[in-house]
Amino acid sequence: MIILSPTQESELIQKHPLKEDIFNVLHEKIISGRYKPGDWLRQDDLATQLGVSMTPVREALDLLVSAGLAERVPYRGVRVRQMSTRDVVEAYGLRLVLEAVIAQEAARNITPEQVADLEQMLGQMKKHETLKDVSSERQSSREFHTAVAMATRNDLLIKLYEVVTNAFPDWLLYEALFRHPELLANSMLNTYREHVSIVEALKERDGEQAVQKSIAHLMESGKWLAEYLDIPAELLHEKEEQVSPLMKKTKK
Repeated sequence: MIILSPTQESELIQKHPLKEDIFNVLHEKIISGRYKPGDWLRQDDLATQLGVSMTPVREALDLLVSAGLAERVPYRGVRVRQMSTRDVVEAYGLRLVLEAVIAQEAARNITPEQVADLEQMLGQMKKHETLKDVSSERQSSREFHTAVAMATRNDLLIKLYEVVTNAFPDWLLYEALFRHPELLANSMLNTYREHVSIVEALKERDGEQAVQKSIAHLMESGKWLAEYLDIPAELLHEKEEQVSPLMKKTKK
């Protein structure tokens, strides 16, 4: 597990916009398991620990809430998000449906410039290899999938996707890498290869392949949900069965 000292954390937040760097520090603590689901993130405590004012801490907490890692409880504050089994399964099911629809729409509407942007993202993702890259890997993956959604040019679909991805507990999957570092190399390599296959299908405007590759990519996350987060596999399989007709009906 990578643990930054208070001095290192203070140095880190001096190099970029303050709220973003504080977000990155808190993000790393959450996915490394130093902050657990349900732990409170107190503005005054964080400001003191990091040697900054309350305002950028509050802004960073807003970013955590927007990213789905934290939740704001009225009159009490912000805490690391807690998710029930039902929450996870429902988010997984909705994500499967939207990934299928988005992949098909993106294959139809993506521009050469957007393909080039995705290929540039792949180049950055290829560099992620160690535990210290896990936070960047999660952010890059999120940006990649958002860029694919943007390629649909469907504003309502993009907004729906943002809501669902914020509900999907991918940060808990990254936290599993810190508990099982032996999985790291293969996990990052496989994720990279899956992203490459999605881009190749989109570049060819092959809607059928784009859907199949996108669903297969997300189903890999489903395996992790069952194995490392103890989500009942049968519940996840039910959601996968519901989306299987979408894969069979796709056309080039």
